[in-house]
Amino acid sequence: MEIPMSLPLDHDGFVRRECPHCINQFKWHHGPANEEAEPYYCPLCGQPAGPDSWWTQEQVDYARGLIAPAAARMVEDELKNALKPIRSKYVKVGVKGSVDTPEAPSPLTEPDDMVIVTSPCHSYEPVKVPEDTSGPYHCLVCGQAFAV
Repeated sequence: MEIPMSLPLDHDGFVRRECPHCINQFKWHHGPANEEAEPYYCPLCGQPAGPDSWWTQEQVDYARGLIAPAAARMVEDELKNALKPIRSKYVKVGVKGSVDTPEAPSPLTEPDDMVIVTSPCHSYEPVKVPEDTSGPYHCLVCGQAFAV
């Protein structure tokens, strides 16, 4: 089963991420994946993590909210299909009612917050950091510290 999910971008084309180490949020530019960058480095604490480690809690909750209705429908369909062949003059099996299907969540929104910083070593991978941080920051690609 495939369930499409898209994450909103801000007006500059950045998607919100959360460091699995320091739990701070920042944004990286949405674009073609950079094969050179694996792992990615947190621009705030400099710690590395794999490409699939940067989900915010809101994004995880949203994904779970998308999966729940689809899973409930799939369970109900499979139950009905499994019970269809059970028919005889002595036994009657059927499904009454339906599985409670949770509602899909409202789409996520992305505010235009944070400021863009660009590392001198990999300027093609800018990030956005909270306005109240002062650095040093770290390159998303190589982890090198830099000041703005």
